[in-house]
Amino acid sequence: MNATTAEHGRQKHKRWHPLPLFFLIMAAALSLIGCGDKVTPGNTQVKRQTISGVSIATLAPTPVDEFTEATGTVKAANTSNVASRMMGTVTSLLVREGDTVEKGQLLLTIDDRDVVQKVRAAEAGHQEAIKAQESAKQNRELTDITYRRYKTMYEEKAISRQEMDQFETQKKMAALEYERVQEMVNRASAGLSEAKIYLDFTRVTSPLKGLVTEKKIEAGSMAVPGMPLLTVENTAAYHAEITVDESLSGYLRAGMPVMVSIEAINRRLTGKITEILPAVDPQSRSFTVKVSVSGPGLRSGLYAKVRIAHGKKEAILAPKAAIVEKGQLTGVYAVDGQGIVTYRLVRTGKEYDGNWEILSGLKPNDRIIVQGVEKAVDGGIMENGKK
Repeated sequence: MNATTAEHGRQKHKRWHPLPLFFLIMAAALSLIGCGDKVTPGNTQVKRQTISGVSIATLAPTPVDEFTEATGTVKAANTSNVASRMMGTVTSLLVREGDTVEKGQLLLTIDDRDVVQKVRAAEAGHQEAIKAQESAKQNRELTDITYRRYKTMYEEKAISRQEMDQFETQKKMAALEYERVQEMVNRASAGLSEAKIYLDFTRVTSPLKGLVTEKKIEAGSMAVPGMPLLTVENTAAYHAEITVDESLSGYLRAGMPVMVSIEAINRRLTGKITEILPAVDPQSRSFTVKVSVSGPGLRSGLYAKVRIAHGKKEAILAPKAAIVEKGQLTGVYAVDGQGIVTYRLVRTGKEYDGNWEILSGLKPNDRIIVQGVEKAVDGGIMENGKK
């Protein structure tokens, strides 16, 4: 080996020498870091937050009613749109929305000046007809008396047959006159009754006992026959009109009990199907059902949910208090055999008396926290371990 080759070998050795030295330094550093928290396969202890003051329940299949939920609107069982039967200016309006009225109570009045004059004219005509009737009656009675007297004279041959015929004719004419006047009195009486009826039309009264829910006219406005002026609802009875899928058309029957939920007034009531409309909407494939319902706080327009039971099934139920929502996630705090708490995502279904049906995420014999969920922490451990 010459000097040039030897020198080349020394330079090559110096160029590759720092690389092993770097790995040695890194290995030493990693060994120092690992010495701070040495983890071995047998060391699996993790520090967990202790949880206490909670209640745990074990889930089990529970028999529940299979039901279909339908929605609808609460309406008064009897609603009356009060309208005028004659044209005229409203002179007074005696009620407003929210007032309670009795059947027959005066609601508003319409200008009656022309009708009053017609009533007076009818009364005068009626009185005149009565006087004419009295005159015709007296004439008939006088004719009857005269006829009987002349008949006696005729039997005694004191008068001729021609004279007797004349008195018989007068008697018949007096009777016919009385009948004619009697008909005139009847017509005058009917005219007076008609005028009084029209006078009554100027006083609009409530057709039923209930609540004034809408006012569509003000004093001074013109009332037109058939135009609604006020709306009065009977507050004694209500019903919910719901839309039901056509698949239940052969199952529902009048008188069937159902559960009605009205969230606006926070009430759950027992209702009864009273009417099933036979027509099915070809667009929505549904039909209308009326459910009677009663109770305080009801009024027309409220949103109602109606549950119609149609069978039994088993379901896993979790109390509403156990359901924890985090943003768009829904879950519960489950407790395993070692007492470790984990937040488990679930998918809920229908509600049964304050309990939610769990469709997925839990199974029978799982344990969950049902009270004190605000104290639970994902990854925590129960105070006494298994509990």
